[in-house]
Amino acid sequence: MKHLVTLVFLIATIASAATATADTVPPDPRVKLIIEELELQRSPVAMRTNPGWDPKRVVVTLPAGLAQQMPELEEMLRRAAGPVELVVDTSNTMVPSAETLAGADAFIGMCTPTTLAQAAPRLLWVHSYMAGMEGCAGLAPELIEGRVFTNSKRLAGPAIAEHAMAMLLSLSTGLPTYMRAQVDSRWDRSRAAGIRFGELRGKTLLVVGLGGIGTEIAWRANSLGMQVTATRSSSREGPDFLEYVGLPEELPTLASQADVVVNALPLTSRTAGLFDQAFFDNMKTGAIFISVGRGASTVTAALLAALQAGKLYGAGLDVTDPEPLPADNPLWKMSNVIITPHVSAASPGSMQRTAIIAAENLRRYVDGGNLLNVVDMQAGY
Repeated sequence: MKHLVTLVFLIATIASAATATADTVPPDPRVKLIIEELELQRSPVAMRTNPGWDPKRVVVTLPAGLAQQMPELEEMLRRAAGPVELVVDTSNTMVPSAETLAGADAFIGMCTPTTLAQAAPRLLWVHSYMAGMEGCAGLAPELIEGRVFTNSKRLAGPAIAEHAMAMLLSLSTGLPTYMRAQVDSRWDRSRAAGIRFGELRGKTLLVVGLGGIGTEIAWRANSLGMQVTATRSSSREGPDFLEYVGLPEELPTLASQADVVVNALPLTSRTAGLFDQAFFDNMKTGAIFISVGRGASTVTAALLAALQAGKLYGAGLDVTDPEPLPADNPLWKMSNVIITPHVSAASPGSMQRTAIIAAENLRRYVDGGNLLNVVDMQAGY
């Protein structure tokens, strides 16, 4: 009788395991490549070990514009959700109503105070389509504690890095001036006879914020023959192609030695207003400033003053403070400034990677696995 009971137990266990395996959604084969290429970090803690883990209802915001940019996302999410209820909010807002959020244990969309305040206490996991988490900065501790946050950091790194390098190459060769002349159908060679920045090879580029985006920028700059230095808050470690990696307190020294400074920082209480008058005064005369991090890390008036005084050779801005930059701001009219409306991440590759990782994290959440791109909400990234 004892052996019979044991046999029945084993059969039941095997059947249960087989059912669980059959219900488990296999990962998208593209995930492995993205993780390896962009060095995405996996949480050391599996979701199934969290006492609040009980996947039943996941709410996803998918406004028309986002659905158009990532047409495969909804189907990918539905497939990843498996047996769990997936509620897709198509109300053309990134903040779902309290009724939509009712009972949700997970949310995929944009992290905002309103969303978290309206969510049920059982909301455990929040995934942001964006890399920046400043939308959830300064939240009350009770809205953060016990919850797991993930985002899309590193996924737009290649696109943003190429955008930054395009700005740098354009400024260093005087293309903005020639483009203005082209609009007027004017053959103007005077720019070639004036003061020029010169070739990039051999010059020093400083990446401020050696995260996923900063590393992509550094690699491209090194490929152009530049000497690349960087700062990061976590350590002095970096890839072999970097000449030196310093800590934040070394920024003034490194900036004074750089021909190009690239802002690739997230927005936190420590980085807000970091690039101020003192910073630009300390930069090497004739240097170029590129900003693809967050607009509020740069004091716009200080940057404008540095350009007007001839301290800087030029500036490339994909982010500004405020956004949009007011039409009467003098930066718009300067021939040595390139301004793009916060679009450096908007590439098909970025959108595809964002969709793939959002779906993969949902698959891992439902399966109780280790999520990718977990955010330290105290640090803000």
